[in-house]
Amino acid sequence: MNAKGVARGRATTGTVAGFVLRVARESTSIRTQAGMAEAMAVDPATWQGWETGRRPLSHVKAGVLLDIRRRLLALGADPGVLHLLDPAMDADRVITSTIYPEVNSRHPLAAWVHTRDTAHMIAWALNGTVPPALTRRAATGRRGPVAKAPLLSAPDRSVFFAHLREAAESALRAGEDGLLLHRQCLYLCSYDQGSEATSWMAHALHRNRDLISVRGWTPHWATVRSTAAALVRLGDHRPLRDFIDRGLAGDDSAEVANLNYWAYWFGSIRESQSDDGFMRHVPANWEPVHLLSGLAIGLQQAPAYMDLYVHSLWALLTTNRWLPLADPVLADGLATQTAQLLDHEGASPRARRELSAVHYVLRENRT
Repeated sequence: MNAKGVARGRATTGTVAGFVLRVARESTSIRTQAGMAEAMAVDPATWQGWETGRRPLSHVKAGVLLDIRRRLLALGADPGVLHLLDPAMDADRVITSTIYPEVNSRHPLAAWVHTRDTAHMIAWALNGTVPPALTRRAATGRRGPVAKAPLLSAPDRSVFFAHLREAAESALRAGEDGLLLHRQCLYLCSYDQGSEATSWMAHALHRNRDLISVRGWTPHWATVRSTAAALVRLGDHRPLRDFIDRGLAGDDSAEVANLNYWAYWFGSIRESQSDDGFMRHVPANWEPVHLLSGLAIGLQQAPAYMDLYVHSLWALLTTNRWLPLADPVLADGLATQTAQLLDHEGASPRARRELSAVHYVLRENRT
């Protein structure tokens, strides 16, 4: 890599985390960078560098970063925004490592299973979609030519997706050692809406189509699930419905893996995971009420994935029929939501049956 490429890479390393830091600052009563720099006892140029990403937060000493978080909290910053600093730094690392790969360096997507918050942060940089957790805060009015999202330039997005596809193909050739990298690259590739990406994703699924009907857990199970889910974003719902019918419904080990996948995605499993193997067993600290809430919110925010959300709610509630009693307000809201969805024209026959069952369980335990 030439010197120009290195400098450019460093300049974009902390953009997403810097933007989250800006939103955190704007959630306090101190609305200017200069005012916050004074409150934090740092040079104004340093604070500005953190917010713009020129001085990546990931390069700040751990103790200093911890102090920044705590002082922002004391100044009235939104705790929910501060919580997103870690996934934002993860997103910056994924983006930078993909656009500017280093020889013999392990890609971060090969080292850990990323979460919904990290995926939302990456999507924010790729297409400008504000993460649901920041919808209210990120809409704060600003004067002047200030960016409204940590959006990558068109050339950087193009390089990102091209390198991501290359990483996915390379990981596939690595066999089981490359499964996690391959799966996570596949999922993120679906944020590319170009015709080339759609064709490439369809080819990736067809390559794994025989695995859709495999019963029980295999090391490839999560890859098939992610690929089928990713294709929904590109407008193809059939693979996901096929996966639910053939590779999920009625298979105990697959149902457990699916709920564990969701639990980690929504933060019901709090510990970071280095590979997909955790999906095979129910962790001791699993939080089913938290998962029920996450699935309910997801069903509302992402209607395109209704089939998978509905089946997962059905599996969770039919095996944990006490859940509506644990959070009556959540159960009542979900009951209303499922009643409305029963009239949804796009629901598949399976989704309608499972919606009816979910609605019954919710009402049964509230009467």
